[in-house]
Amino acid sequence: MTTAPAPRLSIVKDDPTPETVAPAVPIEGAIVPVGRTPLWARSQAAIARQARDFRDSYGYLPQAGRGYQRLGSRWLAGYRDNWPHMIETVDAAIATSRDIAEQGKLRDELNKRRADYWRHRLIYSGVTAGIGTVGLAGATVGTLTGGLWFDLPLLAASWWYGVRRGRTGIEQHPETGQPVAVTSLAAPHLAQPAARGFTLDRLPADARPFPLTQVDTVDQLAVCVLAALRAENIPVAEVSDISLEPWGWQCIVRVSEGTPEAIIKAAGALETRFDLGHGGVRPQPLKSRRSCAILRLIDGNAFASAPGMPHRQPKSLSIAGKARAGTSIGGDALDVTLAGVMGLVVAASGGGKTGILQALGEITTACNDNLTIDLDPFGDGLEDLREAVRVTARTNEQIEAVLAFLLLLAKSRARLRGKLGMGKKWQASPEAPAVTVFFDEFPKASELAQLLAVELLLVGRKELIQVVLASQGGTSRYLSENIAQMIALRMVGPCKRVDTNAVFGDGAAAEGWLPHRLDPATDTDPKDAGHVFVQGVPGLADEPVEYAIHYADSAALRERAAERKAAGLVELDQQSLDGMAEVDQPQIAGFPQVLSWPALLRLCDAEPPAGHAASHPIVAEALAVMDERNVDRMRTETLAAALHLTASELRSKLRAAGVPDPAPIGEIDGLQNPRGYKRDTLARA
Repeated sequence: MTTAPAPRLSIVKDDPTPETVAPAVPIEGAIVPVGRTPLWARSQAAIARQARDFRDSYGYLPQAGRGYQRLGSRWLAGYRDNWPHMIETVDAAIATSRDIAEQGKLRDELNKRRADYWRHRLIYSGVTAGIGTVGLAGATVGTLTGGLWFDLPLLAASWWYGVRRGRTGIEQHPETGQPVAVTSLAAPHLAQPAARGFTLDRLPADARPFPLTQVDTVDQLAVCVLAALRAENIPVAEVSDISLEPWGWQCIVRVSEGTPEAIIKAAGALETRFDLGHGGVRPQPLKSRRSCAILRLIDGNAFASAPGMPHRQPKSLSIAGKARAGTSIGGDALDVTLAGVMGLVVAASGGGKTGILQALGEITTACNDNLTIDLDPFGDGLEDLREAVRVTARTNEQIEAVLAFLLLLAKSRARLRGKLGMGKKWQASPEAPAVTVFFDEFPKASELAQLLAVELLLVGRKELIQVVLASQGGTSRYLSENIAQMIALRMVGPCKRVDTNAVFGDGAAAEGWLPHRLDPATDTDPKDAGHVFVQGVPGLADEPVEYAIHYADSAALRERAAERKAAGLVELDQQSLDGMAEVDQPQIAGFPQVLSWPALLRLCDAEPPAGHAASHPIVAEALAVMDERNVDRMRTETLAAALHLTASELRSKLRAAGVPDPAPIGEIDGLQNPRGYKRDTLARA
């Protein structure tokens, strides 16, 4: 193949001063377009550069050694698989625990983890030995039968594989002297340290993005990030505060114009640039620095080292105190306070909604000044904590009765606060406890139940009757009304983008609120179930931070619930109960009949208050007598005779069942206004 001959041209420069300057000499020769080098010259230069690199890097042997060192590090990480950390965690818990029974359980767990670690190492080593034996046997047979013609390709392939594994580094640009990301082979001694802030002007124009797996140093990470962001047309100015984490890399990125929203929008494309999985790029804009965002590049489990749910003794907490409910992606504790805080939990199916509620319920049931109520019209709610929950309601009738009761209880407390000297907010104590209601599957409840719950959201806060709603969506389609943003505490797990905006506000995604980028669990992979973005935690800044809520298996939760039941459940104070008789019922269509506390407990199959009989057949018998005679009231003596009791015995039995003493019932049996029992009074008891 030949090329066409270049034209022969003469170029004569202008001569502005012919009197003093010698005439210009014509320049003749082949004309080459500006900025282009002949192919033969580029090829020779490339060959020379590769030869120079090969010589300077000692035949790339250091890169090969680094590559096999990386493989060894990965093997060692798999061999350990975080087991030493998990063993150290339990060992540290034993050292800090003062409870002998708890120490015994922790020692059993320690022995179990050590045995599991030994078994893991045995299996892992066995698999490695098996694969190594097969490979070594094949190489040995090939060497014996193939001779030199097999040995040389085998050595070359081994050398090249090691070089490929250790190939990425930072070179000094031969002309500018600036650090350059190299995706070709590079000599390790050319690596240059980067400053704390690596600005874009230090990145050569020809730098190309490369995978995160090829990054070993902070300098390489800076170049990797800058090149990728520039390739996505993001106005990046600087990368700083780089740190290597157990799950990948973290840095702060500063943009020169606009906001870090551009990084959020390009997250999916950046995952391709960095060769990461879905969700591997997680930007978090900083409120304190409008132009900056924390960029986390995750190549592993970001919460692998997070501590588990702590063991809390029965009645060891106060509802007004802080308790750890989870861990942030940065390793900080999620300390929540639920006293007087209305909450909303939103997560799609598989998003870990029930686990989140159980983690919060595990806290409330450990309080000495709070009783927990569990409402769920469709699922099983806080079922694993059932023994520690004071009231569990599943049917529409039960749920509506509980909410109607709590509305009147709130109104009663509103009238009592001033009399008791509590001020503008109910003060929780073991004698006058708060009430925390977990209402799972809120959209599945009846219209009346939803209406009553919303009414309670409006009036319960000051009376420490707080409600935590849970739903698979955050829009009005799920919540019946646009109430998401009026609720203080909001926890959102894997969901749809429309739910992010409904709960956190329009434009929330641009500010870094990205629960819709979390993945719900499948049957075989938990993925991001139980991970949430949180707003409205008292004392915690509303930053778009991802948290993992503490997880505990069903057996552990049931064990804790049994411990708390054995220690005794918290009861409502009698002052609030007595005050309910003095307040009016809300003007709500279809408002259910408000039951007494003992009657509500019976309706929900809960244990009666302390001092009351376990069951009250006397009430059922009295109602049966009235139904048989088709009357709605009876004198005390008449009802007692029908039940073959004396009037004194009847009063005593009904009083034990929670029925008020006989009251005037109007004209009956020829008497003007004798004392007795009305059917409505018995039904509410």
